[in-house]
Amino acid sequence: MPSQAPRSPTTMPPHPPTSSDPTSQTTPSNTAPSSTAPSNPRPWKTAPSNTTSSDTTPSSPFSVPPGLFLVLIALCTAVTAANIYIAAPLLPLMARDFGSTPSAIAWIASVAQFGYAAGLLFFAPLGDSVNRRKLVMVLSLVTSGALVLGAAASGATALAAAVLVASAATVVPQLLAPLVAERAPAHRRASHVAALIAGLFTGIVAARVLGGLAGQAFGWRYVFLGAAMLTAVLGLASAAVLPAENRRRSGPLFAGLAHLPGVVRGSAELRRACIRQAGMYGAWSALWTSLALLLTGHGDDGYGMTTATAGLFGLFGLAASVVAPLAGGLVDRFGAAKVVAYGYTLAAVSVPLFWLGGGALWALCAAAVAVHMALVSSHVANQTLALTTTSTPAVANTAYVVAGFAGGALASAFAGTAFTHWGWTGVCAVAALWLALGWATTAIRVRKAPGVRAA
Repeated sequence: MPSQAPRSPTTMPPHPPTSSDPTSQTTPSNTAPSSTAPSNPRPWKTAPSNTTSSDTTPSSPFSVPPGLFLVLIALCTAVTAANIYIAAPLLPLMARDFGSTPSAIAWIASVAQFGYAAGLLFFAPLGDSVNRRKLVMVLSLVTSGALVLGAAASGATALAAAVLVASAATVVPQLLAPLVAERAPAHRRASHVAALIAGLFTGIVAARVLGGLAGQAFGWRYVFLGAAMLTAVLGLASAAVLPAENRRRSGPLFAGLAHLPGVVRGSAELRRACIRQAGMYGAWSALWTSLALLLTGHGDDGYGMTTATAGLFGLFGLAASVVAPLAGGLVDRFGAAKVVAYGYTLAAVSVPLFWLGGGALWALCAAAVAVHMALVSSHVANQTLALTTTSTPAVANTAYVVAGFAGGALASAFAGTAFTHWGWTGVCAVAALWLALGWATTAIRVRKAPGVRAA
């Protein structure tokens, strides 16, 4: 699930939200970590501090103007984000190549999300303790190598293994966004981070639209090779312009990961945000990763579209870009609880529309817009709560994003099986179940700490 800044005009994720949020860089001084929120009732309005500036020097192997630096980082973010979703629109082509059916290999799309969740869990927290230039370089090369191996895969199992590795290494945006926030002027920090969020959206849309078109024209293996080349070029170029860092790590390499369970146990509000976003993102993933099966299916099981035409449905993801700034304003004005409730209500409306979309294209289009509006509004609200409900926002944000992607991966896996046995109706049932679980299991409110606006 991409990262997002609560006040950013283009806040999001597919990929869902992460430690890249600038507010996650805010570190309380001279205070012990705790799971209670600060007394400010809207702490996300506090400007983030440059906690790593003492470790960073402005020098880099290649000096570029600030504007060009931001564009390059945004492009790198778009390409790396696309790697997580690149398999979904190509499933029909892969199935034909492997002599299988699209529904039989739909689980490969969920493998990508499991891999990304694992990468967030293990690699994203390293951005606070290791040299980011070297880490970006290594992860970019690992991702490119895995994509090349995927292009050469002779079967679904080998392809899934390559996708798993590539997705786990595709956490570069979560390493670059905090650096962009550090380098930006205080009055422009949100707009700079928003450029990266826009890159995330562009990558997700490009994966479905351009990936489908290119796959139809040249084959899915060439799409993987093209993604590998772009990832290597932009990843290495981004690493080259990153400022030099001389960080002195203290403690174990994965110390942040070790603290994560305690942070989650200590905050009921964080657990609530994690569960609700897992339900919302799971419902979206079940529907969106299975959509290519419906659009390219024949007879009673689909619309018989080509892979390229079906990929154009990814353009509906741009609805999230329009809603994100509105959702941020609503969170600031009314609090996270109401915005999450509105998001879940809209998602609940979209599920029967998706079901009708099994035979009516207008309903499918309307549902696609509605579910993206629901996803991004819920994401803005829940991530804002996750970032402000504890005094360790980076660790809390990692837990939140991993929970969201884990929920999405499970839902998309169940959706593939459901489509095989019960068709599109089964997929809609999985989405409805995830929404019901996400809301019902958190419906009992807990007593909140002073100053915390619960979701």
